[in-house]
Amino acid sequence: MAPRMENVPSQETSEYWIYELRKQGKYPEPTVRNGKWLIFVPVTNVDSVWGNIKKATEEGRLGDSAKVATARPNPNAVDASKKVVCVYTYDWTDKEDVMRIRAELRALGITSKIPYKSDEDTDKGKYRVAGHTRISKYYE
Repeated sequence: MAPRMENVPSQETSEYWIYELRKQGKYPEPTVRNGKWLIFVPVTNVDSVWGNIKKATEEGRLGDSAKVATARPNPNAVDASKKVVCVYTYDWTDKEDVMRIRAELRALGITSKIPYKSDEDTDKGKYRVAGHTRISKYYE
């Protein structure tokens, strides 16, 4: 049996999420209006997409943190054939910062439209799988 590689979403089954933090540069502390871009990725591509987003997060090109859903089944998942990568921003009302991060995601190859959701809506249990609609603050 081959050794398990650390931080590989498709191989991680003990945790729901793998997290990464910014390692270079400064970024504002999250406000009560923080949120995240939600990137839904086919399971077959999640490791490579995560690798790119992880590196960009570490290098300070995105927000303060990012996370990726692992191989562990999650009851909030809408589609089992896809995993979500969340790229966090400090405040969804800072449109310039939110769109700067979106532009960087495009440069990383995320060119399809993706939703942006506030953490407040997540904390309130608003999920599409639960029937909620019009949750996105942005859809770019």
